[in-house]
Amino acid sequence: MIVTPERKQEIAALAKALVSRPSCSGREREAAEELKRYLSAHGFDRVETDRYGSVVGRIKGARPGRRLLFDGHLDTVPVADPAAWKHAPFSPEESDGKLYGRGASDMKGAVAAFTAAAGFFGADRNRDFPGEIWIAGVVHEECFEGVAARSVSEIVKPDCVVIGEASACDLKIGQRGRAEIVVETFGVPAHSANPEKGVNAVYGMCRVVEALRKLEVPAHPVLGRGILELTDIQSTPYPGASVVPSRCRATYDRRLLVGETRESVLSPIRAVLEELMAEDPGLRAEVSFARGEASCYTGETIRAERFFPGWLYREEEPFVQAVLAELRAIGQDPVVTRYSFCTNGSHYAGEAGIPTIGFGPSLESLAHTDDEYVETAQLEKACEGYYAIMSALLR
Repeated sequence: MIVTPERKQEIAALAKALVSRPSCSGREREAAEELKRYLSAHGFDRVETDRYGSVVGRIKGARPGRRLLFDGHLDTVPVADPAAWKHAPFSPEESDGKLYGRGASDMKGAVAAFTAAAGFFGADRNRDFPGEIWIAGVVHEECFEGVAARSVSEIVKPDCVVIGEASACDLKIGQRGRAEIVVETFGVPAHSANPEKGVNAVYGMCRVVEALRKLEVPAHPVLGRGILELTDIQSTPYPGASVVPSRCRATYDRRLLVGETRESVLSPIRAVLEELMAEDPGLRAEVSFARGEASCYTGETIRAERFFPGWLYREEEPFVQAVLAELRAIGQDPVVTRYSFCTNGSHYAGEAGIPTIGFGPSLESLAHTDDEYVETAQLEKACEGYYAIMSALLR
């Protein structure tokens, strides 16, 4: 497919429409309605909103075949300081070949590109192709990678998934996962004028933190180190005027490798805590995964344990090779690599084992930045690439 001037305008118009609708996590309603309007007007035969507010749309081919899902999230991080932007974050504008606005790169530009590509593909073939093309505008990804995607999976039951996260139009075949680990120490409260009458939970946490810094984490020859990094500490009560803290909570970011389980991740930490408690009978400590919940614009509450698995496919996999061949046939030469961050692929590939790749416009480094943008040339290249992926996997 050649992206004609008319189609370029259509892709850009959809991207601008989505960017113009502020959609922080839990407040995606207007962006979701914008996407639904486009789907209903451009040949999608099934359009619906799930219980969390994610939008799914389908173009069904005339013959049986695979269900191919293109996944992109509609939610964005907030704009901390609008005054720091040279280009208004929710008034998208094109300048010097770039489309500016919150979410342009992460990742409404990609949603526009693959949604338009699906419409072009169905129209060009008059639906004479095997299988089904599904697109999903998913909510709450910024908070819970892969959790809202579980509901999308229930509806679509995809055979293959394309994650549209930024890849500079390279082909991604894996990622590390992510877990948030909570370590807590418990003490006995007392007046700080008489600290000997209590047990200071923070002192216990200091010993725990030092011990965990020495803990060896696993490594993978492709995905790299697992990483266990302290991200915050808070004592109770806070603020603690004239009181010995009775509780202390530390949060760790743990990057997950393929094959790691909840037990294999917590077990080494638990062993460290047990050793410390054996050495010091006054120390009480526990470890668990953080849990989170948030309100959806539909009124539902989304809840999850913060454990989002990693995933990785071999470059030699037939579906990867089929996509590579088609992309090269249209003149693209993608590098096969992996995402450095967590995506909804944690569900599709990591939990459900569905063949998954990543392909999207823009650079990973532009996510969450002031004056976020996506290059219009990347939008067009991505649209052509998505079209080629449909050709490769719907045969």
